[in-house]
Amino acid sequence: MIIHKVINNNVVSVLNEQNKEMVVMGRGLAFKKKPGDPVDEQLIEKVFKLDNKDLSEHFKKLLEEIPLQYMELSDEIIRFAKETLGKKLSESIYVSLTDHIHFALYRQKNGLEIKNPLLWEVKRLYKEEFSVGKHALNIIEQKTGIRLPEDEAGFIALHVVNAELNEEMTNIVNITKFIQEILTIVKYHFKIEFDEESLNYYRFVTHLKFFAQRIFSKTYLNNEEDFLFNTIKEKYKDASICTEKIKDFVLKKYEYELSTEEKLYLTIHIARVVNRN
Repeated sequence: MIIHKVINNNVVSVLNEQNKEMVVMGRGLAFKKKPGDPVDEQLIEKVFKLDNKDLSEHFKKLLEEIPLQYMELSDEIIRFAKETLGKKLSESIYVSLTDHIHFALYRQKNGLEIKNPLLWEVKRLYKEEFSVGKHALNIIEQKTGIRLPEDEAGFIALHVVNAELNEEMTNIVNITKFIQEILTIVKYHFKIEFDEESLNYYRFVTHLKFFAQRIFSKTYLNNEEDFLFNTIKEKYKDASICTEKIKDFVLKKYEYELSTEEKLYLTIHIARVVNRN
């Protein structure tokens, strides 16, 4: 490996055998080094290969500005999230989460507490990701001696959800609010409280995440399931009526017309989630 750019004493960008750029980290890796010098591979601790060029540039700029410790914290949390959730996460989380942890610790040290307005929703809608967020607080405390508030577990969870769906954070906030709106419609239509520990509730919320993505990206499912939808509508009449309420709400507020297939999936999920048996 040949050094392409020295970012700081511990971080360099390199060109590998395929002439692809990577970010390489290790204590003292770049001490008294310059572009064109070979990398002492025995000192390498982490290698990051970000395929997105813009993202790679943001990542390098971030590492120029903040201590290595924050990247190490972020990397440990991301590895834990991947192992725990068993999901692929967008590379963007290496930039967004590292930057967030850096700023969160700065705020905590300076007594600048920020409340998470979506904490309640995150706890209910993204339970696995929130569990990752809570564990992240333990990792941060072990490494820095600073205990961040529970609100930060919620923020970290949203960064993980963002990386799962590969969406901008603004969209994740909108998606979270949208899911809550749909759950409220179902809840009041059937006059029930959800069993939030049930598998059907988990499936429904997961479906709503991707349903929301389609709405905000104006992506449509096809309309090829008329016969099956009519069958399902007849079998689950009350769930179908609830779906029509959701259809009207989504059209009015988000100007999105639900396809037959979209209504089919919603009806099935609603029928499952309200069935306690």
